[in-house]
Amino acid sequence: MTALPQERRVVTAIPGPKSQELQARRTAAVARGVGSTLPVFVTRAGGGVVEDVDGNSLIDFGSGIAVTSVGASAEAVVRRASAQLADFTHTCFMVTPYEGYVAVAEALAELTPGDHAKKSALFNSGAEAVENAVKIARAYTGRQAVIAFDHGYHGRTNLTMALTAKNMPYKHGFGPFAPEVYRVPVAYGYRWPTGPENAGPEAAAQAIDQITKQVGAENVAAIVIEPVLGEGGFIEPARGFLPALRQYAADHGIVFVADEIQSGFCRTGQWFACEDEGIVPDLITTAKGIAGGLPLAAVTGRAEIMDAAHAGGLGGTYGGNPVACAAALGAIETMRELDLNARARHIEAVMKPRLAAMAEKFDVIGDVRGRGAMIAIELVADRDTKEPDPRAAAALAAACHRAGLLVLTCGTYGNVLRFLPPLVIGEDLLNEGLDIIEQALAGL
Repeated sequence: MTALPQERRVVTAIPGPKSQELQARRTAAVARGVGSTLPVFVTRAGGGVVEDVDGNSLIDFGSGIAVTSVGASAEAVVRRASAQLADFTHTCFMVTPYEGYVAVAEALAELTPGDHAKKSALFNSGAEAVENAVKIARAYTGRQAVIAFDHGYHGRTNLTMALTAKNMPYKHGFGPFAPEVYRVPVAYGYRWPTGPENAGPEAAAQAIDQITKQVGAENVAAIVIEPVLGEGGFIEPARGFLPALRQYAADHGIVFVADEIQSGFCRTGQWFACEDEGIVPDLITTAKGIAGGLPLAAVTGRAEIMDAAHAGGLGGTYGGNPVACAAALGAIETMRELDLNARARHIEAVMKPRLAAMAEKFDVIGDVRGRGAMIAIELVADRDTKEPDPRAAAALAAACHRAGLLVLTCGTYGNVLRFLPPLVIGEDLLNEGLDIIEQALAGL
């Protein structure tokens, strides 16, 4: 685990004086466009806590946005990455390859859904993975159009901004965007006009109708969707929606891409969230939780699709960096040894009933949702109209931060509090964090 004491400790205001000094330096040296949720400067992190320069120890319900699922200093990650650092830091896999890259590709072939032959290509970030998945799908199909969804988020590069649904802060002022991207409805059960029980089939029918009429199935290279939408508000598409889109893709020779960058690697209590409804994607994109905090991403999929791009068409100087690959093998080792899928399901079993009880007490909570350790509450000004309440979300997050609990907001309307604790967090810290949330709700 970690030598870091697993306790919340608040000894100064948050942020404290040393963090404030560093923030002043940061303001002078770092571009304004690089934001921070909570400007405390971290010195150590591990297990379920992060420690700052002022000696505060905060409970971590963010995991660096679903990255440090195995903890921020997991023994196997540190051991394997350190050994690789001592051997060599880089050769560029496209120049002289190394075993670690191959071993990660082999692990991905084993872990991802489906028993077909698979291959992988490794990159640096989630956005890179999504962009390359689209390149591969276009090469394989000879088509150009790409289907994305309401509330979807796929990254900050030009193509992935086009795929992303939310304007602020991701797209505003950064256009023009890549062409041949078409957006269709998603089955957002809580906000579906005829109720969550109808959302799956109705949203699928609407989406398929729009694709057929406005784009033409024969022009579509890829359908790209998050099996649990991340930045859009931890939306689980209502049941039936994903299978219907998957079948439509299969029927029309469209590459179905599951973006599992935030939801993958045990986060939802399964290796990948698409397994919940038995979805076997053609391509799956991964990043975040793959390497215990080191930058690594992958596109994994059917061998014949992955091989469609010509030699030299995929890659990048740092893609599949050897130290990151070693870290990924350490992260996967940890996930298996600790059965982090079971740990994620246990976190859900602890969090969801307590959050549901809070929803009974506090009308500001309109919805409690999510799976595994990917849980959220949506805050509303009125339960009947479901008017989003981003101010309440910001106030609740700020109150949690002052009390020593790191939480993140998200959602198209900015009104969702999302909880992404490390899967190795102790149950005492988990419950203490929930206590803080309840106290903060009472103070709104």
